[in-house]
Amino acid sequence: MNPNRPVILAGNWKMNHGPEASRMFFNAFLPGPKNRARARIYPSYLSLETALSSGAAAGVEIGAQNFHYEKSGAFTGEVSGPMLSEIGIHQVLIGHSERRQYFGETDDSVLKRVESALSQGFEVLLCIGETLQERNLGRTEAVLEEQLKRICASTACKGAFGSKLHLAYEPVWAIGTGVTATPEQAQSAHAFIRNFLHTRAGEVAARSTALLYGGSVTPANFKELLSCPDIDGGLVGGASLKPDSFQALWDLIPG
Repeated sequence: MNPNRPVILAGNWKMNHGPEASRMFFNAFLPGPKNRARARIYPSYLSLETALSSGAAAGVEIGAQNFHYEKSGAFTGEVSGPMLSEIGIHQVLIGHSERRQYFGETDDSVLKRVESALSQGFEVLLCIGETLQERNLGRTEAVLEEQLKRICASTACKGAFGSKLHLAYEPVWAIGTGVTATPEQAQSAHAFIRNFLHTRAGEVAARSTALLYGGSVTPANFKELLSCPDIDGGLVGGASLKPDSFQALWDLIPG
C-alpha cells in the first residue's frame, strides 16, 4: 500500500444476492469515511439499481460485473455501456477469470471491452492472473505479460492507467478455494506488474495505478496483504457477501 495511490476494497458478488438480499446488505454495511480509501461492490445485474439506491447513502461505489464492447445489437444475454449509464453505473469489472474460463473471453475480447468502456467514460477494474498449472510450470510472469501487453500497447488504455483504469491480480488457483497466495507470492506478482507498467506504459502509470489482490481474501489475511508495498486493496469474493466480514475488511484499512 502506497500513500500516493487509492486503496480500493471491492466486492464481487458474482451470481449471488438478488435485490432483497442486496438491500439487507447495505442496511448493515456502513463503511464510514477513510482517507484515500474507496469501498465498491459489483452486484448482479438485477441488483444494480437496488445497490445504487441503498449503497449511495453509505458512500459505496457500485459497478457492473461485465460490459459488452458494442453499444447495442444482437448479443443475447449481454449488457451495453449506454444501458448501464442510463441507470447510473459508471464502473465495470472486466476480464475476471470466470469470464475467461466459462464464457470464452480472450485477451483480444477483453481489450475490446476495456477500450470501449474507457471511450464511454467508465472506470475499469481489469482482472489478470495465472492458473495453478501455469504457476507450477513457472509461467506466472509470462502469463501476466501476455495478458497485459495488448493493454499497454493501446493508446486509450495507456493514457487511462491510474485514473480510469486499475488492475486486480487474481491467481486463479486461489479464487474460491480457500487457498491464498502468501504475501510474498502476491507482492512478487504485484511488483512484476508494476515494473511491467513502468516499462510499457510509463512511470506515471506505474506509480498511480492501484493494484488489487484477489483470491480468497479474508479478514484473517487482509492486513498482511495490505502491508505489501505494491498491494493497494482487495477484490473480494465470498467475504464480500456478508456485511460483517466486509465491514471487518474495511476496518483493517488505515484511516
